[in-house]
Amino acid sequence: MIKGIRGVPDILPDETGKWQALEAVARDVLDRYGYAEIRTPIFERTELFVRGIGEGTDIVEKEMYTFEDRGGESLTLRPEATASLMRAYGEHNLGAKSSLVKLYLIGPMFRHERPQSGRFRQFHQIDVEAIGSPGPAVDAEVVVLFHHLLEAWGLGGVTLRINSIGDRSCRPAYREAFVAYLGGRREGLCADCHVRLAKNPLRILDCKQSDCREIAAGAPTIPQYLCEACRDHFAAVRGLLDGLKIGYEVDERLVRGLDYYTRTTFEFLNPALGAQNAVAGGGRYDGLVEELGGPPTPSIGFAIGEERILTSLLAQAGPSETPLLTGVYVATVGGVDAGQAMALAQTLRRRGLRSAVDLEGRSLKGQMRQANKDRFRYSLILGPEELNRGQVTLKDMADGAQQEIPLAEAADRLACMPPREIV
Repeated sequence: MIKGIRGVPDILPDETGKWQALEAVARDVLDRYGYAEIRTPIFERTELFVRGIGEGTDIVEKEMYTFEDRGGESLTLRPEATASLMRAYGEHNLGAKSSLVKLYLIGPMFRHERPQSGRFRQFHQIDVEAIGSPGPAVDAEVVVLFHHLLEAWGLGGVTLRINSIGDRSCRPAYREAFVAYLGGRREGLCADCHVRLAKNPLRILDCKQSDCREIAAGAPTIPQYLCEACRDHFAAVRGLLDGLKIGYEVDERLVRGLDYYTRTTFEFLNPALGAQNAVAGGGRYDGLVEELGGPPTPSIGFAIGEERILTSLLAQAGPSETPLLTGVYVATVGGVDAGQAMALAQTLRRRGLRSAVDLEGRSLKGQMRQANKDRFRYSLILGPEELNRGQVTLKDMADGAQQEIPLAEAADRLACMPPREIV
């Protein structure tokens, strides 16, 4: 039997309900903030990611899935969503309708990384972008939006780190000071950081090697070199977050791993996840559209790792029984015609209820076993004596309690059921 690819896990039927619930909550919250869904292709021209993400990044140099199509054009499976989304924004002139465009995308991304806990070669993101405004209020609202998502998902224990990495006017001075600091220390850097030193020195701040982190810890920090405009912008962002009672930690060495970021950068961390503890991150990227050939377009956004959110929710919940899901299993006993059960199940489905019937001639015991296996919260048992009285037995699968109810009222009684849980 051919097996799946390492680092590209299947999402099995027992798990998909959690994903659907997570995304449904996200769509609801994003709609309240005025965001509209966009769906971009899974693959794009390779040039889009080389120019958008940056040639000196690990993603472009090591991790992209790139191939030639039959026409000889170089194409790449999207390793992140922002470049694709901004390409679509410019190509379709989405900014013509509004000065501030709010978009989100949900879907798979692809990076050839070493598979480990919390890191996959195919992974899923909720990508959120606010395009068109340079002001600090947009930065603050984006952070508030993610906090709202955390509340809606019921996830606690997540902390926020923020920084400003300056812009084109002030970052070159910091880069020069940083390179000068590394001058006599370069021999202690890892092989990757030797390459970064030549191409993109600030990426050394994002290295996970202990020797490199120790060297970087003594380096000058970015805030020391911010221009007045960048300092004022960052101060305004922090002031808005303070006013909104959003807790955060300023991390003066936070740069994130993509070249397109400017000014505000941020990460949301869950310490319970260990080394791969980032559940979301993003920042401002005011120069990205220009890099792709468009006009100056200030923008900010973030990406949420769906796998890491789900893992965080499971870790928070701790060991527990698998929750029952909404729905009704229609069972028969005593030779009741299967057609009656099927007709009742159809009525329940038309009322919006998940429903199933026995199609294999099982005993009642076998039907109840299947109802539990499929995690049905309720069952309706059709027996000949009960049907003659116009009754049906309602069983709560959580505690085993049973009661007779009128068959004609069954659909109405079951129409209001608890929502599907994420974990």
